[in-house]
Amino acid sequence: MVEIKNPEQIAKMREAGLVVAAMHAACAEAAQPGVSTKELDEIAAKVLADHGARPNFLGYGGFPGNICTSVNDVVVHGIPDRETVLASGDVISIDAGAIVDGWHGDAAITVFVGSGHRPELLELSRVTEESMWAGIAAMRRGNRLVDVSKAIEGYIRRQPRPSSGKYGIIEDYGGHGIGSAMHMDPHLLNYVDRRRGKGPKLVPGLCLAIEPMVSLGTPRTHVLDDEWTVKTDDGSWSSHWEHSVALTEAGPLVLTAPDGGRAKLAELGVEAAPDPLG
Repeated sequence: MVEIKNPEQIAKMREAGLVVAAMHAACAEAAQPGVSTKELDEIAAKVLADHGARPNFLGYGGFPGNICTSVNDVVVHGIPDRETVLASGDVISIDAGAIVDGWHGDAAITVFVGSGHRPELLELSRVTEESMWAGIAAMRRGNRLVDVSKAIEGYIRRQPRPSSGKYGIIEDYGGHGIGSAMHMDPHLLNYVDRRRGKGPKLVPGLCLAIEPMVSLGTPRTHVLDDEWTVKTDDGSWSSHWEHSVALTEAGPLVLTAPDGGRAKLAELGVEAAPDPLG
């Protein structure tokens, strides 16, 4: 069943979301050449402790990190370690989560390390992030879950093709409900699969983690022997962006964006809901 939150519960999720935003800010600043992904994990742990929050990744299904650090052709679920040291030109997805009073926040950003990045990688990240925002803008009362999927896929398909020939929308992973647990119903595809139907109606109190993952090649992936790290089958590099979003009576509230999504949604002609924390 889909969990519907009341305004007080959404306010708690907003608190968790702001902790996630702080984790991202600290890790993005620290993601420099010569820094290991384990050092980023330790920075994230300190932010959590400073805010009195708990990690929702650490121990989840046995996952050993506070964050996921996915570098280059790793799409998601990269494990932080001392051996993976960032170099100039790398691209890293930092997926972070926090729990405040039992309520979850979850978001991911793509960060460019150092300099010398190929223009097509910069464009890949832009396309992935903008497709996420297109999905967020589709979180409107009266829409259905498939409308979010359609908005994400539609944005990506409308973009000029990269030199690799195509953008691969990752098929095996997608967004999800979020609230009293990190992963909940409904599962959100980043493309339209008509066999799955239209999905549930979007109603106030529904919260989704909207997270497109896009590669410069195949949409297909495989999991490494550590049973976590997900790589593209063809070695193409990827981008991953995610926000946790609540649909309220007043519209969407981006729980993991510092401004609640107000500025970006305004660009798209959508008014963000008021921030319950002021």
